[in-house]
Amino acid sequence: MQRLKIQHRTQYNFTGIVNLGPHRLLLRPREGHKLRIEDSHLIINPAATVHWMRDEYDNSVALATFSAATQTLEITSEVIVQQYDEMPLDFVVANNAVQYPFSYDMDVIVVLQPYLTLQIQTHQSLLRHWLREYWLPGERIQTYSLLMRYCEVIHRNFKYQVREQPGVQTVAETLTRRMGSCRDFANLLMEGARMLGLAARFVSGYLNTPVLDSAGSTHAWTEVFIPGAGWKGFDPTIGELVGSKHIAVAVSRAPEAVSPVTGSFFGPLGADLFVGVWVTPL
Repeated sequence: MQRLKIQHRTQYNFTGIVNLGPHRLLLRPREGHKLRIEDSHLIINPAATVHWMRDEYDNSVALATFSAATQTLEITSEVIVQQYDEMPLDFVVANNAVQYPFSYDMDVIVVLQPYLTLQIQTHQSLLRHWLREYWLPGERIQTYSLLMRYCEVIHRNFKYQVREQPGVQTVAETLTRRMGSCRDFANLLMEGARMLGLAARFVSGYLNTPVLDSAGSTHAWTEVFIPGAGWKGFDPTIGELVGSKHIAVAVSRAPEAVSPVTGSFFGPLGADLFVGVWVTPL
């Protein structure tokens, strides 16, 4: 077990005095048998009324509402977690899913259907062509090995790019440009898995590693549902199975639903944004 302190600071500096609409915050890590929250503080300036809830994906959501006008908004999340995911390869796959291709049981498909449907129906031929560069129908391969193959291909063959602009590239853009952010790579792997008939979802969270030249960072990766093993994470940005370096915060069937901070303001247009993330072993 390792203990980590996560500090996530978001600051907006507006061009004038504004009134703030409700803000939706996805900042609290997802607890489970591999991660426990030891301590958590959410500091917001100007003062806000905060209500906590669970959304349809069981993410922990803070809903903040404001009464005072302001020219700045600061949101700081400080969390101490206990991370137990030290052996990510220690999992068992159901006999019928060890080799790909396989089929999900019908009762499982009912639950997984949203994660099996491609987000964008166009450009499917481009995605299919890319997938077949590394796997041809008829080839029998371990399901885990196939997913790691695509995970490593993205890591090796695509250029990582720090991209502060909101949103996620389409699969076609990422395949054409051969570069992107962690969000873009996670989206590509997710859509690729779905085209292969595997249920996949988008994950946002934090990464505790010097690979991306920072003490920590907001990060994104892909989870695929493998019978027997459950939702297993694959990180195409660093080409690894998700493990002790990763702290998941939110999951969704689409990337747009898991932004750490979303909200609105009413007043003069324009704002400067600062985001800082620090992940520190304790």
